Amino acid sequence: MTDDDGEDPYEEYAPRIRADRRGTRPRTKTRPQHLEAVPGFIIAVDRGRYRSVVDEGLETERLVTCSRARELRKQAIVTGDVVDLVGDNSGAQGSLARIVRIHERATVLRRSADDSDTVERIIVANADQLLMVVAAASPEPRLRLIDRYIVAALDAGLTPLLCITKTDLAPADGLRDYANTLGIAVVERSPSNPARDAIVELLQGHVSVAVGHSGVGKSTLVNEIVPDAHRAVGDVNEVTGRGRHTSSSSSALKIPEGGWIIDTPGVRSFGLGHVSSASVIKGFPELLPLVENCPRACSHTADTPGCEIEKALASGDLSGIDAARAQSLQMLMETLRDAAEHRNY
Repeated sequence: MTDDDGEDPYEEYAPRIRADRRGTRPRTKTRPQHLEAVPGFIIAVDRGRYRSVVDEGLETERLVTCSRARELRKQAIVTGDVVDLVGDNSGAQGSLARIVRIHERATVLRRSADDSDTVERIIVANADQLLMVVAAASPEPRLRLIDRYIVAALDAGLTPLLCITKTDLAPADGLRDYANTLGIAVVERSPSNPARDAIVELLQGHVSVAVGHSGVGKSTLVNEIVPDAHRAVGDVNEVTGRGRHTSSSSSALKIPEGGWIIDTPGVRSFGLGHVSSASVIKGFPELLPLVENCPRACSHTADTPGCEIEKALASGDLSGIDAARAQSLQMLMETLRDAAEHRNY
């Protein structure tokens, strides 16, 4: 709108457009490619600082302390991760490198706080074997906890192994037969028979993660495998029969003969809230022929009508270890079902 003189009468009220003090050039979204980054293997995580191995197997192999780049602040970095480092990766005292990339993980071992919690916690990455450490006594072995380990291992793509400790306190025949029935490699050890050679033979050339109940002797086992580990160990409480937590975080240690063993904090439970029902069943491969003949949408619990597993238990077709495994599957499926109903309530 203009007046007779051709001027805008509202020009003085027009908003003033001020020049941006930072300039008019838009901020680029192109991020640095960090082509000079070097790969490292994370062996420990401690309060925002990470310990990594660079140039593994070479004369220049060294330990490097590093921190996480800002763009990775929402991504978890765990023991076993392979990352790219920039900055000072000399490994000298006081040096600090920066993690700018996380390589794709081959495997991820997870567990949840309990069966009702679907938020999983990543324990380790890129492991290919799960070493289940179980004591023959003190604390007493829990077969259903072993079944949970096996389910988690197969769900993550890891090969389960079993190490039975403290065989001087009680016979290990039951645990050995249990593992042999499932085709799992077994090693037995005691103070008089450390069985280091047999254990190293299974672990050599692999990245193995050791899991087990508190007090079963994981850290003692790791100290035997890696003499320079110096992992803290503790005694089992004579009153409660429980072990004391001596490891507060996961730590990867290099086996002198080759390979890595990752020591993890002791657990008293192993939640599978993040695992689907189909993956749980795959943890019981010997029961798959029965599961395939179950009715559609069968929950495989003791109170499910027409479940072939319950029929086999009732008729006596399953006995001994097979029956114990079937009952373990039923209890696990029932627990996960109740947990799901509780979440949806």
